[in-house]
Amino acid sequence: MSRWRTARFDLDLSRPRVMGIVNVTPDSFADGGGRVDLAAACAHCERLVAEGADLLDIGGESTRPGAVAPDPAEELARVLPVVRHALTLGIPVSVDTSAPAVMRAVLEAGADIVNDVRALTRPGALAALAAHPQAGVCLMHMRGEPATMQQLASYDDVVAEVGQYLAGRVQAAQAAGIAAERVALDPGIGFAKTPAHNLALLARQRELLALGRPLLVGWSRKSTLGVVTGRGVAERLAASVAAALMAVERGAAVVRVHDVAATADALRLWCAVTAGGHGRIDPPIHS
Repeated sequence: MSRWRTARFDLDLSRPRVMGIVNVTPDSFADGGGRVDLAAACAHCERLVAEGADLLDIGGESTRPGAVAPDPAEELARVLPVVRHALTLGIPVSVDTSAPAVMRAVLEAGADIVNDVRALTRPGALAALAAHPQAGVCLMHMRGEPATMQQLASYDDVVAEVGQYLAGRVQAAQAAGIAAERVALDPGIGFAKTPAHNLALLARQRELLALGRPLLVGWSRKSTLGVVTGRGVAERLAASVAAALMAVERGAAVVRVHDVAATADALRLWCAVTAGGHGRIDPPIHS
């Protein structure tokens, strides 16, 4: 699990990686769609790279609870110009989409990874990835759709059931010709889960390492952090960084975050202390 093969990059996961979030939606839960403008979105990509992002994740569909999916043509119009710019910045580019038409277009444009909250369950999604054998993919656990998912948050053992679902999706991907080395897995914090479920997934996250694929985990600004701390979305930086550190301590290879600079700094310190470098300190990614 020390590497994740993507279209242009064989990503070394011997140290934790930071995936910077670039939302190009009008109704994202965490940033209110402030980067729908192309120039602003491209500038945001550049800023996240300067802050130390190892990957960028560009999304044109809000998947907050209650959200309705956009038409694929609208979603593609939002993301494709930003993807084209991000591809010039020298790091892997992921596109957060479940729409096969969007997958095909961004992969043709050169995107490195498809990050699918629906784990390639939509008709045609598996084939869209299989047609690009060098691309990477992240498969996430969710039940239902964002509009209905919180009504489906009932589990006997959330960690075991999330693991079973993800194992099945890895098998489906491999059956479609998608090599295991291209696959990362996301337990789907906040997707059809209560705060108690989310906290159980973090506490017992190491159990998911038995799936044999790198874990990509997104806690940034999630509502569970607000339940625990009593703070609003804009005040969850400390809790978000703490959750990212705890996820990495429990085996996460990639953390998906809004606040790249703070997370990257925290992880650099964590690596300097715990990663077995015998006191070695790698040079900073950003100035």
